[in-house]
Amino acid sequence: MTLAELDAIRQGWIERCNRFIAAAIERRERQAPSLADAMRHATLDGGKRMRPLLVYAAGTTLGADPATLDAPAAAIELVHAYSLVHDDLPAMDNDALRRGKPTVHVAFGEANAILAGDALLMLAFEVLTESPSPPATLLAMVKDLAQASGMQGMVAGQAIDLAAVGQAAAAQPMDAEQLRRMHGAKTGALIRCAVRLGALAADTDEGTQEQLDAFASALGLAFQIRDDILDVEGDPQLIGKTVGKDAANHKPTYPALLGMDASHQLLEQLVQQMHHALDRIPADTRMLGELARFSTRRSH
Repeated sequence: MTLAELDAIRQGWIERCNRFIAAAIERRERQAPSLADAMRHATLDGGKRMRPLLVYAAGTTLGADPATLDAPAAAIELVHAYSLVHDDLPAMDNDALRRGKPTVHVAFGEANAILAGDALLMLAFEVLTESPSPPATLLAMVKDLAQASGMQGMVAGQAIDLAAVGQAAAAQPMDAEQLRRMHGAKTGALIRCAVRLGALAADTDEGTQEQLDAFASALGLAFQIRDDILDVEGDPQLIGKTVGKDAANHKPTYPALLGMDASHQLLEQLVQQMHHALDRIPADTRMLGELARFSTRRSH
């Protein structure tokens, strides 16, 4: 399979996920059309769709029916979108630009942004329950997504991040292990969950799941390191958001803690770990490998 063929598959999955999300919002918009507009602004115009792509890639690699992957893929993207809406708020990161356009609170107002984020989170679990997977599998998916999204995952990581702002200039800044744990929760938990949702849909064995978890853990950290690097040396026109804010706000990042050279070296080590895990999976893992390559080489 060529890179062009892999890219065509990736684009097909993105379109499939977008159609599912658009239809889910449209079916519910009559009650609050302006809220639906804010939700569409947050979800349907831009974005890499990395998390749903991982659901599709992991599931199809292991033989899952694509019809069983649409709901979990959409659900995890809706959770991610809600987190971005709330992260951009003035009380948190106070960003005005996301995906090359005004953030939701800039375009629709702060109160509507809070409500849109709330609605996206609830919609994620609502659409997940519509999955055709067996009840036991669906229950496991709901539990995994809730854990990855909340106090054992993304929300906890964001809380640690907010508490750490300014510590880079303090007497006891965050060390490398603390930074790894923070990003393992804030970014890594949802990426690990995406791979796991695909594997659950395929009813994979324990050994394969262990290697997928190793792959996803390395990918989650690599994804964040690449984000940190892009905040320093990325092109704002390609990234679609403000750059340099991490340093300006004294946020803990890998370049700030380790330096750029060491951050690039750590990224390469994680790439090797991902390939090692994929090599031990008895299936065609090329699409997962392509997503890993994109994540660690991307310019946005």
